[in-house]
Amino acid sequence: MMIGFVKPTSGNAFVQGFSIQNDMEKIYNSMGVCPQNDMLWETLTGREHLQFYGRLKSLSGSSLDLAVEESLRSVNLLHGGAADKQVKKYSGGMKRRLSVAISLIGDAKVVYMDEPSTGLDPASRKSLWNAVKQAKQDRAIILTTHSMEEAEALCDRLCIMVNGSLQCIGTPKELIARYGGYYVLTMTTPPELEGEVENLVRKLSLNARMVYHLSGTQKYELLKQEARIADVFMAVKNFKKRVEVQAWGLADTTMEDVFVKVAKGAQSSEELS
Repeated sequence: MMIGFVKPTSGNAFVQGFSIQNDMEKIYNSMGVCPQNDMLWETLTGREHLQFYGRLKSLSGSSLDLAVEESLRSVNLLHGGAADKQVKKYSGGMKRRLSVAISLIGDAKVVYMDEPSTGLDPASRKSLWNAVKQAKQDRAIILTTHSMEEAEALCDRLCIMVNGSLQCIGTPKELIARYGGYYVLTMTTPPELEGEVENLVRKLSLNARMVYHLSGTQKYELLKQEARIADVFMAVKNFKKRVEVQAWGLADTTMEDVFVKVAKGAQSSEELS
């Protein structure tokens, strides 16, 4: 609805003061879109794509040439003559980067990105994230992703949706503080010693909760108000003197933990209703 593909049945939303019900033609001039599936012409080059979309945004002459060069550089498509190769010769990651560049060209003030880093290798993903971080300084970017790492790296505010319903919204730190409040202790021992691990955990945090258990590996959430990091390390150090510990780790709450907790809570509420 926000990009004009579907007409709202009721209600309204405004972009730059323009209504999505009545002013989509005006909104298009200041909007960029990176769809989930690349919408590219196989016989055009990357440069030709950007020139075409730049003209749609009223760019011309030297302004267009400069915008195209900057867009290609920002997504690392200038190296090795990639900009002047036909898109049919691009890898999936290169096509993805070109789609992001298209969404940003023309000084779009509102940009919608649907899973922009899908299919990228780690180096290309980091380069793309840097381009998005730079681009968001003077525009609004609405990004959807299944990667909590990407969400935490790029987003100033996050909202989590489950089955189409908005569950929460806030900065990464706010959401971790609201839904975190615990450390995650993971420990692997021989299966017959799992009871010993549970006893250790209960001494550290009486209200600890087991969240994972498989063949000797257990993961617990330790409430921060009950467990101090120094106490955990000391307790594990002493524990390892009498029990075979194959591996262990202590981590703070991550956005991925927050997402899982919110999703499980929403599903439980739906089952009850």
